Amino acid sequence: MFLSELDKLVSKYNLPVPRYTSYPTVPFWKEEIDRMKWQEAFRDQYINSCKEEGISIYIHLPFCESLCTYCGCNKKITTNHQVEEEYIDAITKEWDLYRKLMPQKPVIREIHLGGGTPTFFSPENLSIVLNRIFDDAIVHPQKEFSLEGHPNNTTRNHLETLFKLGFSRISYGVQDNDPEVQRIINRIQPLENVKNAIQHARYVGYRSVNFDLIYGLPRQTLASMERTISQTLDLKPDRIAFYSYAHVPWNSRAQRLFDENDLPDAELKMQLYLLAKRMFLSHGYVDIGMDHFSLPSDELFLAKKAGQLYRNFMGYSARRTGFLLGLGVSAISDIGKAFAQNQKTLQHYYDAINRKEFAVTKGHFLSREDISFRKYILDISCNGHTIFRNEDRIALEQFSFPELKKLATDRLVVFNNKELTVTDTGTHFIRNICRAFDLHLLRNDPSIKPAQFSRAV
Repeated sequence: MFLSELDKLVSKYNLPVPRYTSYPTVPFWKEEIDRMKWQEAFRDQYINSCKEEGISIYIHLPFCESLCTYCGCNKKITTNHQVEEEYIDAITKEWDLYRKLMPQKPVIREIHLGGGTPTFFSPENLSIVLNRIFDDAIVHPQKEFSLEGHPNNTTRNHLETLFKLGFSRISYGVQDNDPEVQRIINRIQPLENVKNAIQHARYVGYRSVNFDLIYGLPRQTLASMERTISQTLDLKPDRIAFYSYAHVPWNSRAQRLFDENDLPDAELKMQLYLLAKRMFLSHGYVDIGMDHFSLPSDELFLAKKAGQLYRNFMGYSARRTGFLLGLGVSAISDIGKAFAQNQKTLQHYYDAINRKEFAVTKGHFLSREDISFRKYILDISCNGHTIFRNEDRIALEQFSFPELKKLATDRLVVFNNKELTVTDTGTHFIRNICRAFDLHLLRNDPSIKPAQFSRAV
């Protein structure tokens, strides 16, 4: 397809669309979840599905020493490291609350430390909170423990401490190497720091060292992007998450500091993406989907090849995680038939935990239809293919098929009454394709405004 044709599609489909890290998406969840119903659902699902598969744990560590103005994550800016102790005590208390809902010792299959900046915490404090969890659990022999790290403050001590605790994968938030882009997003990290970070992780023994990069940031150009990608390829991370910058200033105050004239338009943004993708593929990386690339030796590609790729709030996973427990402020739990999100402010989170109450505040209990259409969205985002089920025929014909016909006209999908396949062109518009199965959005809930979502490109 010539770029001019792709440009036309970008213009047509660059609409506010959810990112589909969950289905239903967060705006459709109830603002106040029934806590007793959540506890019962958690306990029942744990008993019925977690004996052998084990559980995944996401720990949200919200503190950062400085504000990155592009960031839309839940974070707390401070240079006072005395906040660490109170927070890890709260995490421990929250874990104890959930542990009482588990009749037998849980088997921990996955742990991910996210933020914020997890390496804001000292290695000693990270070790304390993790060992408190491990003391009352069984660690699966095929565990997958990972963390997010900042190249500026991830020390050899951090890496060695966590490696001894079973961590084997780290994702560094690089975002962009261009000094002018770094200045305007307030994330100054010399390339030398990035090089040292990846070298230290490999020396310690991490088997997967990954980079997070972003396209669509203020002042990015094709020339600056080419330099950043070339420097990244020289370091050869095992995986690259090449995220589209989500400009949501109504949700993120820091993004209001940008002059929107500095942001690349949709056409340039797509050119930035295609440039980087060509460079990744020409250097041996494989397109996993939804802006993720990996080396062929990485287990993420092997999982995709075997049809076992999965996606959740932590991103892509090489195995299905049917039971995800989120600990910490704003953390989200996904137990398969229900979602729950913790309080979003530290004070409200601490208040609930200190009252010995679960900190969940927002959530959704999935209907049979939700579970079915969630699978369609997962199939498309992970494998680019899905098979329709007869029990969904009425909803498919009423809502999804009319949308798919429009997408098929633009050669983004090929589908019939039985199945759907995403085309090569369609891989650039996965979010738009997933939208065709978003019944909550297509039924036009008047309380949900499309502008709440970031644009597809």
